[in-house]
Amino acid sequence: MSSSSLVSLLLPCLLSLLLLRLSTILYPDPAAALPRVKRSPPLPLRFRHDGAFKILQVADMHFGNGAATRCRDVAPEVGGARCSDVNTTRFLRRVIEAERPDLIAFTGDNIFGGSASDAAESLLKAIGPAMEYKVPWAAILGNHDQESTMTREELMVFMSLMDYSVSQVNPPGFLVHGFGNYHIGIHGPFGSESVNTSLLNLYFMDSGDREVVNGVRTYGWIKESQLSWLHATSNELQENSRAPEFAFFHIPIPEVRGLWYTDFKGQYQEGVACSTVNSGVLGTLTSMGDVKAVFLGHDHLNDFCGDLNGIWFCYGGGFGYHAYGRPHWPRRARIIYTELNKGQKSWMEVESIHTWKLLDDEQLSKIDEQVLWRRNSR
Repeated sequence: MSSSSLVSLLLPCLLSLLLLRLSTILYPDPAAALPRVKRSPPLPLRFRHDGAFKILQVADMHFGNGAATRCRDVAPEVGGARCSDVNTTRFLRRVIEAERPDLIAFTGDNIFGGSASDAAESLLKAIGPAMEYKVPWAAILGNHDQESTMTREELMVFMSLMDYSVSQVNPPGFLVHGFGNYHIGIHGPFGSESVNTSLLNLYFMDSGDREVVNGVRTYGWIKESQLSWLHATSNELQENSRAPEFAFFHIPIPEVRGLWYTDFKGQYQEGVACSTVNSGVLGTLTSMGDVKAVFLGHDHLNDFCGDLNGIWFCYGGGFGYHAYGRPHWPRRARIIYTELNKGQKSWMEVESIHTWKLLDDEQLSKIDEQVLWRRNSR
């Protein structure tokens, strides 16, 4: 072998050793020089052995820089000047410990861009309790997340790579608008006949941030390409097994305004802030046939559920302490609880869907419990 050939073989090895040595100098901790592998939950997600699946909806955390970010619109007894993003983190930990959810759905404005000096660091702090408790979680974007140091695409990529995340950037094989459009199927429990079948389908969608229509600034909306993906995916999934479906997105649709005139459950305390464009979301959801509920964020003082065309539209209510709120009106979270029907030998299809809210008060009060859907009741 010639000397030139030997050098060409040894050069990559020498370069690798040099880089490794450099990394140990820059990062004295040996573990810091090693690649970081995402910790993922067992997939697919599935109902528990007792036939239940519980989702915690966290709407509008508006997380900033942690302890340095002050609270908004809180009563003096909540902490005054000592109240910060830490209160949001403490609330999230309390709810996780009390409810032990099987999935956490973060429905947008997870961070408040104007107060977050580093978007990645703020997200890690905001979502931290979910990763700490090893709870699978999924997230979508609101209209404020991208106002810091990362674009909407970068945010969704980052969140999809975080520990225990089941978030996705966009569906494979489809060209859709925005970032954060994806489906999650919840399979039957181990040992059941439906162990390889999705018994509950969850759709997460990007409702955008701000846009200009005819020279007027308005909120974003779900576009035609997203609705086409949604309808096509639902049709494919429901060919062999009809399963209840939920949708999660941040900005409400215009029809939600009309729920003021209905028998809604909860508090309707502010005007519905939606787009001036009606893109036909309600029509698409109705035509799918199996959508039982939609879960929204955006309007922090609304926490009600109302029925549109046989589909419940439910607000999560404001969760975060840096988000606007109202003094003496506690921050809150929504629980979505789905139960299977027990057959003679195995768990069967979904039997019922319940929801309630938890308040961040001394008792972690449970309010407004209701049945959203029960098989054979409609």
